Order: sequence, then structure tokens, then C-alpha cells
Amino acid sequence: MSAALPGTAAEREWVRHTPEQRILRFGFYFVCVAAVVWSLKTIEIIPEFLYDAPAQLKDFFVRMWPMDAAYYPKSVHGALIETLNIATLGTLICLAFALPVGILSARNLVPFWPINLAAKFVLVASRSVNTLVWALLFIGIFGPGALAGTMAIAFRSVGFVGKLFGEALEESHRGPVEALTATGASKASIFLKGYWPQVKPAFWSIALFRWDINVRESAVLGLVGAGGIGMAMDTAMNLFRWDQVAVVLSAVFVVVIAAEVAVTLIRRRLI
Repeated sequence: MSAALPGTAAEREWVRHTPEQRILRFGFYFVCVAAVVWSLKTIEIIPEFLYDAPAQLKDFFVRMWPMDAAYYPKSVHGALIETLNIATLGTLICLAFALPVGILSARNLVPFWPINLAAKFVLVASRSVNTLVWALLFIGIFGPGALAGTMAIAFRSVGFVGKLFGEALEESHRGPVEALTATGASKASIFLKGYWPQVKPAFWSIALFRWDINVRESAVLGLVGAGGIGMAMDTAMNLFRWDQVAVVLSAVFVVVIAAEVAVTLIRRRLI
């Protein structure tokens, strides 16, 4: 490519961003920096606590060792089984509610926008409330215990599963559906033979992933009295028995790793 003569119209300067893009980028970076500065100013970080944190962390782990192994069969094992039951039953209840709501939110299956909006409102309402808040609400209804934790897990999970399942339905290919429609198939047959085979892998992935998340979330529900291993942890922390807290944390860690491995193996077999 021949070099252009200086001062001629062919001489150009390559610029990566247009002036509008540079202004937008500057505005974005400015807002981010301002948000960080404002957040640091608002949360009022005490420097003395930061300086003392390494020593406190060291002392924290020293008090955890050696762990009180006798605490596991006495208080941890039963609470751990209850935690898994809460997560599993909560996930099953969630699927029973999330599937119909997800179908109603899919515009290609239910082409009525008032119904779509109502279904999406239910999904958003479920996701907008934290699991611990749901647990506090159900404790007020059912009282402390595993039932409140199970319902909290279920209602929190409906928004997650229903949203992803509805989006999977909307992204399905129209070819098989149109072929079944042309043959005069019923709506149930169109869903079971046209949509379901396409979204089945996504459904199992979503369900297994949500169960994996629920195992983690159900471990802390006991901190507010909703059953599970969190109640054993809360008791040990209130008594300042850090050697027992270490047992609870180790049990939770092992269960979470085991759940991750189980989900991976099951997903590999089903999909």
C-alpha cells in the first residue's frame, strides 16, 4: 500500500473509538469509580479492624483445632441428613410449581401477554426475596423447624427454575412443532413430542443445578431456626465451642463436594 502524501485528502488517522464511544466509556468508568468511592465512604470501614484481622484470623483457627470429633454423631449427623432432606424435598416441590409457571411465561406456548406478565411476576417475586427472608416468613406461619426451611427452599427456587425453563421453551426450534401442528396433533401431543424433547436436557440440567444450590442454601437456614445443620452450627457458636464449629463446617464442606460430584455423574448419565 503506497504511503499518502502529507497534506493530501488520502492521509487518514485510524481511531479505535468514535467520539461518542469515548464519551460513553468515560462516563461508564466515571460512574464505576464514583460508586466505589461512595460505597467505601458509606460502609465506614474501620482501619483498626483491618490491621488486627490477620491476628484474629490466626486465633480463630487455633481455637478450632483440634476438632471435637465426638460432636458429629451426637448433633451433626442427624442435622446433616435433615439438611439434605430439606434441599431434596424443597427442590421437588419447586419443580411442581415452576414447570406450569414456566410454561405460562413462554410466549410461544401461551400467546396471551396478560398471562405471560402474571407468570413472570410470580417468577420475579420468587427470586427477589432471599431464602433466609422466605424462611423467616414461613417460620411465622409454620413455626421453627424443617417444614419452614423446606417451603423457603421451594418458593425461592420457583423463580430460578421457572425462568430458565420458560426461556428454554421460547428458544426451541419451530420445525418439529409446525410439523405436528400440520398433522392436527393435540396441544398436549405438540408439547410432549415437539417441545419436551428439545428442552429435556436443559430441564434436567436446571433441576440438578438448583438442587446443588439448595444443598448449600439449606445449610444456613438453621441460623434463623428453619432446621438443618445450621441449627447445630448456631448452637456451637453461641457456646463459643469453635472446635465444634469446625466439625460442622467440615461436614458441610464434604457434603457440598459430594453433591457436586453426584450432580456431575447424574447429569452425565441423563444428558
